[in-house]
Amino acid sequence: MSRTTTDYMQLINKDKLPQHIAIIMDGNGRWAQKRFMPRTFGHRSGMNSLKQVVETCCELGIACLTVYAFSTENWKRPRDEVNYLMNLLVEYVNKEIEELHRNGIRLQILGDYRSLPERSIKAIEMALAKTAANQGMVFNIALNYGARDEIIRAARSLARQVEEGKLRVEDINEETFSRALYTSGLPDPDLLIRTAGEMRLSNFLLWQMAYTEFWFTSILWPDFDKEELLRAIWEYQQRDRRFGGLKKSEQEDHHA
Repeated sequence: MSRTTTDYMQLINKDKLPQHIAIIMDGNGRWAQKRFMPRTFGHRSGMNSLKQVVETCCELGIACLTVYAFSTENWKRPRDEVNYLMNLLVEYVNKEIEELHRNGIRLQILGDYRSLPERSIKAIEMALAKTAANQGMVFNIALNYGARDEIIRAARSLARQVEEGKLRVEDINEETFSRALYTSGLPDPDLLIRTAGEMRLSNFLLWQMAYTEFWFTSILWPDFDKEELLRAIWEYQQRDRRFGGLKKSEQEDHHA
């Protein structure tokens, strides 16, 4: 029996929501090609899915949402497509910033956004400044982001601190390393959603996803909607997260 958005809203346990949801938004190009349209048409349609996801996460009270918008590898795409994506980013920020701000959402960028075109940088910095004091959901957009690059940057930062005498080698642990990452101060993702049937991380939040639950769907990103997000959250809630420990039944057997 298929469930509706209303069904999932009733089924979801509001006390067991993931604190942090990460999403790899995949399949825009394939969605457009299936309709004999240019890939750019898929990217634009994907903005509607992103809007629904942000609104739903805000409605549920999710503390943090991170979406993978543009990776360090995406520069290999045709120049026209890259330029379109940069312009679409500016359009999205300019169009949505007032609503994000009204809802108390704090925008953050993960990645080296200062290497983007000047117009993109200006739009991003305007949005970051406008929402900086907001206390609601943290909305991370991963832009010009690669997890290996992030880890190398963190390692270099810590090495410089050691070199300058500000940090002892013995003080480097998981906590200090996490603080050197773009996601400093945020909880690690509880749930990763990837659309379009792909089942890999694609250099996304490698350090942060040590204990993340993965949820994959064959649905292409422009078709991903509120109902699909709720389904992912509900299915996440059915899992037993043990973080290396035993199931409750196994613990009972162990002590018997």
